[in-house]
Amino acid sequence: MTPADMTRRRFVGSATGTVGALALGLTATGEVHAADGTRSWNKSSTENGWPVLREAESFVIEGSDQRVSLAGGDAAVVLLHVARRFHYEIDSLRDGDVHGWTAAREIAQPYESNHLSGTAVAIRPLAYPAGSKGNLYPNELVVVRDILAELDGVVAWGGDFGTPKESHFEIAVTPGHPRLKGVARKIRGWNDGPGNEGAGATDAFLPKRLDEARAFERRTAA
Repeated sequence: MTPADMTRRRFVGSATGTVGALALGLTATGEVHAADGTRSWNKSSTENGWPVLREAESFVIEGSDQRVSLAGGDAAVVLLHVARRFHYEIDSLRDGDVHGWTAAREIAQPYESNHLSGTAVAIRPLAYPAGSKGNLYPNELVVVRDILAELDGVVAWGGDFGTPKESHFEIAVTPGHPRLKGVARKIRGWNDGPGNEGAGATDAFLPKRLDEARAFERRTAA
């Protein structure tokens, strides 16, 4: 079996019941919790400090025929790069694979509120649901670690969270952060260049990149 064959798989995720049919409890933070563990996010900004959006722009994920709704500007540039690299290096994206902005305020984990600001994507959330870890094959994990190192901490991965969600990628800095601007500028340069850098032209398994990804993982885990 080849690495490409190994990535063609699915796991079945469970669906949650509707909040309206469950007992609710109000927390000290103003979040409404349901008996199934979901909650309603009632704040004007999301967990990563970005404003909740009433609507978001729709973007094509380059190399695929899929679209995703995101906050515009630098955040979209960075998250689209993540989705492109997944598509090129892990597995082809299909209908329903990528979830971006949503207006639905019911969440299972606080970090999922970042979808409300269009600053998070979930790639195959049914395959990699919250609370489940170890779903990626080793070659896939190499690519994810390379993406995180390449983006210099601007993106956080749900697989590293206390309650993991390996489908989840989010902008990890506040709006206008200089590191976000720098990374987005770098990606735009790759996109506008001759095509020998960036998504579709990256080898995450080069020794130098492997060393850099491991070093970045050690630094961020400390």
